[in-house]
Amino acid sequence: MQYGKLPGIDKPISRLVQGTIPIGTSKLDYSFKLMDDVYALGCNTFDTAHVYGNGDVERTFGQWQSSRGVRDKLVIIGKGAHHSQDRQRVTPYDITSDIYDSLARLKIDYIDLYLLHRDNPAVPVGPIVEVLNEHHEAGRIHAFGGSNWTHTRVREANEYAKAHGLQGFTASSPNFSLAEQVKEPWPNCITISGPQNVEARDYYLQTHTPLFTWSSLAGGFFSGRFTRDNLDTFTEYFDKLAVTSYCYEDNFKRLDRVRQLSQETGLSIPQVAMAYVMSQPLDIYALVGCQNGEEFAANIAALEHKLSPETSAWLDLRSNTH
Repeated sequence: MQYGKLPGIDKPISRLVQGTIPIGTSKLDYSFKLMDDVYALGCNTFDTAHVYGNGDVERTFGQWQSSRGVRDKLVIIGKGAHHSQDRQRVTPYDITSDIYDSLARLKIDYIDLYLLHRDNPAVPVGPIVEVLNEHHEAGRIHAFGGSNWTHTRVREANEYAKAHGLQGFTASSPNFSLAEQVKEPWPNCITISGPQNVEARDYYLQTHTPLFTWSSLAGGFFSGRFTRDNLDTFTEYFDKLAVTSYCYEDNFKRLDRVRQLSQETGLSIPQVAMAYVMSQPLDIYALVGCQNGEEFAANIAALEHKLSPETSAWLDLRSNTH
């Protein structure tokens, strides 16, 4: 496993971050085994969210970490202020309420990295930065940032923080993969993939902002199961999301090249896609939703295979040779 550092967090952060959506109290044996296996492979960083499973996911993770006695070794990412079907919840009140809920569910007294799950660009950024600083100063969160915030709003938040002597965002969590996200899978999702988002990637490169990128395998597009002629056969929820978000001709051209490189290197299709993400000149921590330890181990192997800039450009259709 490879590790990095983030301002405000005094523990190493694994470059692969295991997501917790697969776990739940209705399947505790499976959930605990998954967490145990991933942790044994060197993953000490886990991504949770207030909205996942209506709180059940956080409660399950809280039971696991407390029963294992590993809190001091874990980097826990919490997310809050997700919109509801009734309103956009990016307010000081909702941020505060969600933090207290998550602390109780996770059975902890601080969250290592707190990310606002969504943004509402219609509201001023100042009160948001201020309430996050209140919780930071109280020790409830050790670092904070935005998930699905545009780079321009991240910059606005940090300019406000600097002007008022406050702590700014130290991380961002957008979508990023080799595949271009043509249609957002859920409302208000932000991606930095594709040629149209080069400005965002340049901003994060210039500012050295740590990125906790989600959906490295494009919602399963790089599982190898999707082809140009079988898209109408998928019926599962997440598979159908992959079809509508990623199954377009330019992405299939990228997939063709991934298959070719897979044959040349011996890496699997998912491993090539992961290697592409982790070979970018950005400070990336990849969020993964592995279903078992074997999948996580395969992602670790992909970390060790750095692609050259020329190969990355070829995979991304920006060059005809590699």
